[in-house]
Parts: sequence; structure tokens; C-alpha cells
Amino acid sequence: MQNDSIPLVSIVTPSYNQAAYLEAAICSVLEQDYPRIEYIVIDGGSKDGSVEILESYSDRLAYWVSESDAGQTDAINKGFDRATGQIFAWLNSDDLYQPGAISEMEAYFQKHPEIGLVYGDADFIDDDGNWIGKFPAARTDYHRLRQGFVHMPQQATFFRSRLWPLVCPLDTSFYFAMDYDLWVRLAALTPIDYVKRTWAAFRLHSDAKTMVSADQCWPEMIRVHRRQDGSNWSMIYSKFLIRRMLEPFLPYRLYARLWLQRWALGREPAEPLRYWRGG
Repeated sequence: MQNDSIPLVSIVTPSYNQAAYLEAAICSVLEQDYPRIEYIVIDGGSKDGSVEILESYSDRLAYWVSESDAGQTDAINKGFDRATGQIFAWLNSDDLYQPGAISEMEAYFQKHPEIGLVYGDADFIDDDGNWIGKFPAARTDYHRLRQGFVHMPQQATFFRSRLWPLVCPLDTSFYFAMDYDLWVRLAALTPIDYVKRTWAAFRLHSDAKTMVSADQCWPEMIRVHRRQDGSNWSMIYSKFLIRRMLEPFLPYRLYARLWLQRWALGREPAEPLRYWRGG
């Protein structure tokens, strides 16, 4: 029997042709030890076997649909439109939650009612769920966010749903920085906090947009900056100019992580972390 005295946590997973990773993402949510999770999956009309995976878990999902949409941001908006929980988050279909993450997050919110958004740490993993590094998470706030100091792993970020009507919807014109845009708007309304606990895993693979479309991130962040009446004479704009010069080389450090991990596994096979496989 569910305990209705504890908050309902709504998790939305947007997905499109991610059958290779979708089941692991679903299991990482459904196998949490927290008893009140409303799990919603919005699929963009996949043709790769994703629908069959969703059908096999349909009795454990609060809602799912597979239909054409306007992309990831639109799918997240559609999911939150159906969500009814007191805490919201989204988990992309190639990422994962750590066991116990939802319980730890909710316990934090219970102890800190003044905080509207909290985030933790995330690991980088490869296609097979092998650990390849740590996301460089760090404490930030509204003013640091406005300067371009993000350091927030989206996979490990949660916010109170009472704030959603004040900032919704996510801007569907953003392909990459819809999360940064949301964090800036939320941080302008509420204190945010960082908990040094690993709550999620961020999968790096050859088709991930972090690998193939990272050059779109900072131009979109500058759009947020300008929409907030930001000046070109600012820290974030200076960082943007420097990154624009370095951008052709930046994805190679992520590819290097994958290459080094595969090289290491070739020399000394390692067992993938089992919870990421739902086992």
C-alpha cells in the first residue's frame, strides 16, 4: 500500500529511437526504493523497438505515448502537463538514476522547505554502463548561472512542482539549453542547492547530442542571457567568445574519455554496473 503522506515525485522521460538504452532508463526509475513515483514516458514515434519496450512496462507506467512531436523539449512539456506530483524532474532515455536517488532527494526537500530546486552529482558512463568519469558538478546560484557557471547535471536535478506554473513551458526553440533556461528562471524565484551525492548517470555515446551538437549549447545560453537583458560586457559573453574559438576541439575530450575506457576494458575486462542494466 502506498503511503499518501509522502510527496508524489513525477519523472518524465522524453525518448526517440533510443531502444538501446530505454529499458535501462526505465528500470533505473522503477527500481527506486521510493514508494510514490509517477513515471511518464513521452516517445516521439520511434520505429526502433522502443514501443515494444514501453508496452512491456505499461502496467508500471503512469502514462506513456508514442506519437510525433516537436522534439525533446516539446516531449518534456507534454509530460509535465500530465504530471501531478509535488516534485518534478526529467530523465532522458539514455541516462540513469542511481539506486536510492529519489529517496535521498525527497529527504533533502523535507528538511529544507525553503529550497525550490536541488541537484546532486552524476557519473559519466559509456554505451555499456561502464563508469568513465565524474560530471564536474559544483555549487551555483542565480548570479553564477547568469555568468555561465552552470555545473548542474540535468539528470540529477529536481524541483518543486509549485514553481512550474510560474516558469512553464520549456522554450521549444531551444535544442540544447532548455535546461539552462529553466534553471535561470527558477533560480530567480527560489533558493537552489547542491548536494554532494551521486544521484544519476550521464551516458556518453556516439549519437548523444552532447557529442555531436555541443556547438549549439553556448549560443543558446547567450540567447537566455540577452533575454534577461544581459550585456556583451559580461563574464558569460567573454566565456562564450573563448569557447567559440575552442569549440572545434572540445568534443574530443569526451571522445577521449570513451576511447580511454574502451582501451582499458580491452586490456582488463570490467563488469558493467549492474543496476544500470536493471539487474
